Amino acid sequence: MKQTVVITGASRGIGLSLTKLYLSKGCNVFALCRQPSAELSTSGATVVEGIDMADDRVIERLKNTLAGVRIDLLINNAGILQNEVLGQIDFDSLRQQFEVNTLGPIRAVEALASNLVTGAKVAMITSRMGSVTDNTSGGRYGYRMSKAALNIAAVSMAHDLSHNHVSIAIIHPGLVGTEMIGGHGDITPDQAAERIAQRIEVLTPETSGTFWHSNGEVLPW
Repeated sequence: MKQTVVITGASRGIGLSLTKLYLSKGCNVFALCRQPSAELSTSGATVVEGIDMADDRVIERLKNTLAGVRIDLLINNAGILQNEVLGQIDFDSLRQQFEVNTLGPIRAVEALASNLVTGAKVAMITSRMGSVTDNTSGGRYGYRMSKAALNIAAVSMAHDLSHNHVSIAIIHPGLVGTEMIGGHGDITPDQAAERIAQRIEVLTPETSGTFWHSNGEVLPW
């Protein structure tokens, strides 16, 4: 029986690579995005456009659009990165990053928790920039705070969904050459997708709620 995978932020970058990867594995993929790219539109995924993870109304939209769909894997990939400088903080920038990076994944799980099959997995694509211990350079206030908040929310979900044997993966993809960081990275989006899929594959209820680098390293909080 084919597995069903739901991926947010699927129009480009890591989300698009994850979409193509899980399609190649024979999965049914629901690719969620605000506006599909040409490559996503022709990928073979079921594209659900007009999905804005920063909008509370997305909860009802997802419930209606995916009503009756049994989900084996939900990957919360949608995210944004902005920069703030102390002394010139743009508070709208901070709020926007919280809306997308923190509240967006919570909205997705809130909407789709009842669709998750027993033993399903939920992956949060986060960042080691959300690690307090690993912060040795400062800056990036909105991104760091929003990812740290996502991490702790994911740990709560690991406890709250354990009754249905749902496991939560908290994954830093690595420094990936996407548009979000200007295309400069240590690995490509396709390589990141492969490594993320490996971390998800080996995820168990016992390791649910652990903060992983996609290379297999456990990261500090």
